[in-house]
Amino acid sequence: MQANSKQHFNILIFGASYGSLLASKLALAGHNATLVCLPAEVELINSVGTRVRLPVKGRDALVEIDSRNLPGRINAATPENVTSANFDLVVLAMQEPQYGATDVSDLLEAVAIQQIPTMSIMNMPPLPYLHRIPGINANDYVECYTAHKVWDQFDPRFMTLCSPDAQAFRPPEEGVNVLQVRLPTNFKAARFESEEHTKMLRQIAADIEAVRFDVDGKKIELPVKLKIFESVFVPLAKWSMLMTGNYRCITSKGIRPIKDAVHSDMKASQVTYDWVGDLCVSLGAEPKDLVPFEKYAAAANGLANPSSAARALYGGAKNIERVDKLVQSIAKHKGMHLSIIDDVVTLVNTQLEKNQAQ
Repeated sequence: MQANSKQHFNILIFGASYGSLLASKLALAGHNATLVCLPAEVELINSVGTRVRLPVKGRDALVEIDSRNLPGRINAATPENVTSANFDLVVLAMQEPQYGATDVSDLLEAVAIQQIPTMSIMNMPPLPYLHRIPGINANDYVECYTAHKVWDQFDPRFMTLCSPDAQAFRPPEEGVNVLQVRLPTNFKAARFESEEHTKMLRQIAADIEAVRFDVDGKKIELPVKLKIFESVFVPLAKWSMLMTGNYRCITSKGIRPIKDAVHSDMKASQVTYDWVGDLCVSLGAEPKDLVPFEKYAAAANGLANPSSAARALYGGAKNIERVDKLVQSIAKHKGMHLSIIDDVVTLVNTQLEKNQAQ
């Protein structure tokens, strides 16, 4: 493996599941990552490392990245055992409701107070990032968050958002240190307000781009890159995908795969996708900031499982990320309305009420 890093960064990642994908890419590029996670995950990761398996174009078998063999280091720690001041960058890779846990929120507060540059790879944009979007008053949307007070100490200048387009899952037959990538697309991050912090992201992105991984004696390029954009709207392109696919996995009869949610009624899917895109444009996005429906629909063909939000909802979760509610609420403030979105929000509300009553 080769990396061109001139400076090694220490990066703290909240969440060891999806977070291990970015951690592996960082360690491949020579940077060090610490995963904040549960005690059982900490013990396993620190004893045998992480494994990330991903498809590579032109190869039949998945390529496995074993953290024990990387230039950079990946380790894990519980929140109370982390000293946040030791890190150059923080990445948020947990589900939004999880930040309400006391030990997690205490660490997050320390990150905010110390003004450590923070990049979210959540589907739900952190409230401080909403403050960076012209045309949005973030204070209007606190009810869309399970634990909105955890964001109170953040200065929006130190928060950015990354669209987590890559799809991955933990194989149920494997240990919690194993992640398998289903759709190996890129992380697309908006710049920080500060040029200094943005320069760090650009360096990390370049280091990841430069990596060549040894497979069977050949050095190959691996997918899933980090791309940095000037526009704060680029990460919002994920909203159309989430509302067309992920949240429409939820039906009155249960859940369905993302592929079926998108392709069973392509007319409704395109209406939903374009409407959310129009909402982003009404906030100030340029069409070039967004992803064409045809490209998303093609990618959805490979998503044969229900979304994590749908699985959690029907698995009894008392709270899930409410991008559906956030999109609906922002649209209302812009005088926009779509019955498909309203139906999704109603379905989620109803199932959450059932879960919370148990």
